[in-house]
Amino acid sequence: MERGAFEPYIPSETTVPEFTLRAIVLGTVLGIIFGASSLYLVLKVGLTVSASIPVAVISLTLFRLLSKFGLRDASILENNIAQTAGSAGESIAFGVGVTMPAILILGFDLELTRIMLVAVLGGLLGILMMIPLRRALIVREHGRLKYPEGTACAEVLKAGASEESRAAAGPAARESARVAAASGLGRNLGAATIFTGFGLGLAYNTLMKAFKGWKDVPERVFGEPFKAASVGIEITPELLGVGYIIGPRIAFVMCGGGVLAYLVLIPLIKFFGEGLETALAPGGMPIRDMGPDDIRNDYILYIGAGAVAAGGIISLVKSLPTIWHGLRMGLASVGLERRGQGSTVRTDRDLSMKTVGIGIVLLLAAIGFAPSLHMNLLGAVLIVTFGFLFVTVSSRLTGEIGSSSNPISGMTVATLLLTCLVFLVVGWTGGAYYVTALSIGGIVCIAASNGGTTSQDLKTGYLVGATPRLQQLAILIGAFASALCLGPILIALNEGYTVYVPAAEVAPGLKTDPERLTGRSGLHGSMAQVDPGVYRVWHKTTTADGPAGKYLVDDTGAAVWLVDPGINGVHETRSDGSTVPKFMAPKATLMSYIIKGILDRELPWALVLAGVMIAVTLEMAGIPSLAFAVGVYLPLSASSPILVGGLVRWLVDRKHRMAHAGRGLDDAELAAHSDRSPGVLLASGYIAGGAIAGIIIAFMSGVLFEWTSGIEQWSGAHNPFYSSEPWNGAWADGLALIPFLGLVTLLYLVGREKVLAGGAKAQK
Repeated sequence: MERGAFEPYIPSETTVPEFTLRAIVLGTVLGIIFGASSLYLVLKVGLTVSASIPVAVISLTLFRLLSKFGLRDASILENNIAQTAGSAGESIAFGVGVTMPAILILGFDLELTRIMLVAVLGGLLGILMMIPLRRALIVREHGRLKYPEGTACAEVLKAGASEESRAAAGPAARESARVAAASGLGRNLGAATIFTGFGLGLAYNTLMKAFKGWKDVPERVFGEPFKAASVGIEITPELLGVGYIIGPRIAFVMCGGGVLAYLVLIPLIKFFGEGLETALAPGGMPIRDMGPDDIRNDYILYIGAGAVAAGGIISLVKSLPTIWHGLRMGLASVGLERRGQGSTVRTDRDLSMKTVGIGIVLLLAAIGFAPSLHMNLLGAVLIVTFGFLFVTVSSRLTGEIGSSSNPISGMTVATLLLTCLVFLVVGWTGGAYYVTALSIGGIVCIAASNGGTTSQDLKTGYLVGATPRLQQLAILIGAFASALCLGPILIALNEGYTVYVPAAEVAPGLKTDPERLTGRSGLHGSMAQVDPGVYRVWHKTTTADGPAGKYLVDDTGAAVWLVDPGINGVHETRSDGSTVPKFMAPKATLMSYIIKGILDRELPWALVLAGVMIAVTLEMAGIPSLAFAVGVYLPLSASSPILVGGLVRWLVDRKHRMAHAGRGLDDAELAAHSDRSPGVLLASGYIAGGAIAGIIIAFMSGVLFEWTSGIEQWSGAHNPFYSSEPWNGAWADGLALIPFLGLVTLLYLVGREKVLAGGAKAQK
């Protein structure tokens, strides 16, 4: 579609306030908040949801509120700048959570400088690499690439436009607004719903996790004849909200993977292995002595990893025609700019290609000279090659299927597979090359994720009449600020839930040569009060004489503590009896398996290939294998609340379709209405509030250690919602569902526009 055939909301010849300090500050702050909540979410279940619409709604409401106190209301373009700066945090958080925790699993410590460098360099690189593609993907393919979330965000901004913005809008935009209002699709906009969800999510998780008000994972383990089968549900608001936003299709498929793992594979392994007298590799104990979680940790994780890797690669192969087309269009767009044929119209003005080129060169130089990344010339070449390739792919796929369905993890898997194979060919198999490979994968992952988000934001801007150059500056600022904050948050989450296990319990008599150990460390967080000593640090990479992992050893070489990290750790009980949750970080674990499996050839390939064939079988049946594979990898307790959220969304959408029957709306218009409905806003609030509560609790765990330990002991002895002890029965699992059902009911009513519908009358 040619430029002249499209008229944005604010015409190109009209100028309204846009790139203002207040818009940048608000967007950056909101980006950090939603980035933190997204990081928490990706560590738990390996996925995030777009933050653009929640940020846009909050920005609209806050500026509208300030206007009631005498300040000028923000223009639609100011609100667009705020959502652009705010959207970067979520995409960077996904890349950080998918890759950086793998360093723990590979036997290294999380280093703040490494995390921040990967986040900053990858985030900025993805934005700069996407800028030359804007005209090809956003302008020339306007009628073909829909960018569903970007289009929905533009509709939100139009619906909440200020009086000044509506007066500046073009004739077509004013007519479109009149039609939308008549059909009922412009109603129900208000941040009160998001703030309510945020407050409920924050209060709910605080009462449940900090005050031990009720059990957080009701579960049931079956006996004969279905031995080792189990079901459970993690009754948290953030997972319920995720299920509602991603919808019933993906929610059901993902939970189906959990059903296969917990109600098929684990019982089968128990049935066939119960007669074995010795441990079956890679397990560390006889199967007859294993519970469901032991079987999952020793066998199912490898099957799930194989399925996720295969699903990611398959999704990438399907997009090969898109890759080729996007590359051709992107290079053509760069050629136009170089020949001076770029437009000087306000709504078609990008950062100059000279600025973009210099920026990319400077970022690559920083990558090459940063010692914590262990980078070399070959690594830099791979980053340039894979970075531009997957930024292009991500940007186009976001236009076709939306950012929430964009297979970034598949692109990261492909990057790591190819990188590790190159390293294997040239003989780079030492531990230092683990870090090099992961740094390449992390930077490419974040670049691809942020490239897709940038293209989505530029689509929103194209529809509302924004200045692309100013949007690009805004997302660069937002990405930089969010990247700086995510590293400390990741480390705090890990340390807050780290358990120090006495080495005598897991590896009695374990010793090493202390002269080879140079690093020293003490216990951190709440456990520092138990033992204030300082020990030598030993990263044990084999399973001989005890589990692999990080140990604190005394000056004689005797292991004193096993440091079980909060991310991907297996020990949930501290020495005082208190319990802590763990972050499974499913995608990061997969990345570590790929690196270690190829460079050290240590993977149990029989299990991995079984997972690969599960993915292939699903694709042959027409089922999206990646979502199913993630369900196989995750605990069933994590995917079951997502299923509940998806089921609520299905019920709400069904009622909406019946209510709008006869209005002549097609499926796309109904889907757009659903995507910006009060239910989606409340679910976004649930996610942000629940995740922020978890982060605050992790930060405060060391300060309030004695208090939280006392609360847990009291609840274990007296609270029937938390423990079965008070009534000598299994009542806690059932009673704990009552508060969760309250969240579910409210979500359904808000989705049906019965309550908190932004002041709009409920639809009959």
